Amino acid sequence: MEHDERRRDMPMVAPGIDDDEELNERATKEEIERGEYTKVVTLAWDESEPSEPR
Repeated sequence: MEHDERRRDMPMVAPGIDDDEELNERATKEEIERGEYTKVVTLAWDESEPSEPR
């Protein structure tokens, strides 16, 4: 049972969801009033090469 409790606390995305489209969709005023929304934070890894010193 402890495993089930830990699993329930882990964030997840439903299979088949289009991450870019669904997660970037804004909540409606009605959803916000009902508290039916989730704040989504997007992190991006910058993999560009550092600039050469001058």
